[in-house]
Amino acid sequence: MTSGSDDLVARTRAFIDAHVIPVEDEFDGDVAAAGGEQLRVDLQRRARAEGVFAPHAPREFGGLGLGMQQCAPVFEAAGRSLFGPMALNINAPDEGNLHLLDRVAAGAQRERYLAPLARGEQRSAFAMTEPPPGAGSDPNALRTLARRDGDGWVINGRKKFITGADGAGFSIVMARTSGEPDSAGGATMFLVPAGRDGIRITRHVTTMDKSMLGGHCELELTDVRVDPQDVLGTVDEGFRYAQVRLGPARLTHVMRWLGAAQRAHESAVAYVSERSAFGGPLARHGMVELMIADNELDLAATRSLLLTACRVLDAGGAGREETSLAKVFGAEALHRVADRAVQMCGGAGVSADLPIARIAREIRPFRIYDGPSEVHRMSLARRAVRRYGRRRPGTSD
Repeated sequence: MTSGSDDLVARTRAFIDAHVIPVEDEFDGDVAAAGGEQLRVDLQRRARAEGVFAPHAPREFGGLGLGMQQCAPVFEAAGRSLFGPMALNINAPDEGNLHLLDRVAAGAQRERYLAPLARGEQRSAFAMTEPPPGAGSDPNALRTLARRDGDGWVINGRKKFITGADGAGFSIVMARTSGEPDSAGGATMFLVPAGRDGIRITRHVTTMDKSMLGGHCELELTDVRVDPQDVLGTVDEGFRYAQVRLGPARLTHVMRWLGAAQRAHESAVAYVSERSAFGGPLARHGMVELMIADNELDLAATRSLLLTACRVLDAGGAGREETSLAKVFGAEALHRVADRAVQMCGGAGVSADLPIARIAREIRPFRIYDGPSEVHRMSLARRAVRRYGRRRPGTSD
């Protein structure tokens, strides 16, 4: 990192320690209990004043314009608090939507949607996942339909697990515009402002995590009318644009959760260094030393894979394999770190006296969000077969 980047990381960590962690501690990481939307507004106002707001956003809209490698340590510093990403406006799904809009939105769309999102004036949602048998880990199962109606479109369908939908200023809705469910291609992204007739939040899906503002919602779209200018990019190219969003979003998830896991590890090591049992500090007992060392290994390996993938994206590469490697390893390694931290601290580890229990609670879904580990493994295996597979001697084509 440059000295300027080092300074930004230091200022971000100081901001998180002074202004964000105390609120998280008070409310045990429950964003609704901590004030919800008003908390976001208050923390983001303070982040702007500290000069750490929107490090990833384009400079033209008030951001710092950092690349992926530059973002990594800043996002990690923010992720030390479950509310930190929200405070810096780098929370999911807004951060991923901002990246997508910056690369695909054109003309008036940039001012109408990208600018207020980058400035923290509104939040957003990404509406792709559906109830069974619709799109989930397999996006080709998409069943929400958009049909042409005059010069516009009418959308009908159901969505589920739509993070941040309650209170979002707009949603990016993925709908099928050609082909049949379970066929490749044929999806289009639509920009749908909040309050548009026909879109309704039917419920909040109760999940184990509590730190995501706006919840994980189920939506009904009934004859939702969208205009030609609401199409994001090109008709039938939605799955291609999803890759523009998903690769970087996998890495920014790793960055944020790396910060949380690092904090859990530090809290656990501090605890076992002070707590004595069986004749000495827990930190000097072999089984605890093993957990500490394994945490150090998992954290270091995650950072290495993360930065490798960031370099590929900064160089203009698609990085599908590199982002999958970083995501699946990071999700599992960081879960192991948090789980070992709980175990090292015993009863304190499962209580609200330390931040470890809530970090373990919040980090577990990361193995599912943005692609379950099993789906990434399938993709990695298929690439390996294409790369290394050979026809055995004596066999025919």
